[in-house]
Amino acid sequence: MRLIAENLGGERGGATVFSGIGFVVEKGEALVVTGPNGAGKSTLLRVIAGLLPVAGGRVRIEGGGEDFPSIASACHYLGHQNAMKTVLSVAENLRFWRDFCGAPLLSVEEALETVGLGGIGHLPFGYLSTGQRRRASIAKLLVSRRPLWLLDEPTAGLDKASEARFGGVMTDHCRKGGIILAATHLPLGLDGAKALVMGMAG
Repeated sequence: MRLIAENLGGERGGATVFSGIGFVVEKGEALVVTGPNGAGKSTLLRVIAGLLPVAGGRVRIEGGGEDFPSIASACHYLGHQNAMKTVLSVAENLRFWRDFCGAPLLSVEEALETVGLGGIGHLPFGYLSTGQRRRASIAKLLVSRRPLWLLDEPTAGLDKASEARFGGVMTDHCRKGGIILAATHLPLGLDGAKALVMGMAG
């Protein structure tokens, strides 16, 4: 499996944010996208995820077979917002995402243990601290099998210990043949990752 972008362009509010982006990320690889605010990092991930239209060129996945014929079927998208209901418990949120995405992987409790939140699944998501909310949203990546992870500032709000733990989770995903595309201002601890530096639009 590989993710391919060819002369890819993206817009926000009708204005061109980036154009001419090209890359290939193979299974087991990570691509870390960096650049100043406004360079289009978040827009790039949203275009790839299908949340914004492609303004130029194309992006596709190859080798996904019957299980993952498209980017939409193959990807987990973790944006700035955690996409969790505050009134539902952590476990209820994760069960919703597991059922929505299909292809169950880890149990809810196993996923929470992996991100260092074991034993709190019964708590309402709204009770959690900022860092705990982010870790719970990271657990979404682990309850369903999706080989392509699109991560927008995934370590925002995490302390150093949680950053290191998530670095291990990402490394393990790549080791198992997954693909990661991550936009970040902070080092992610992904040894050997490819790099894409985006410049200011316009």
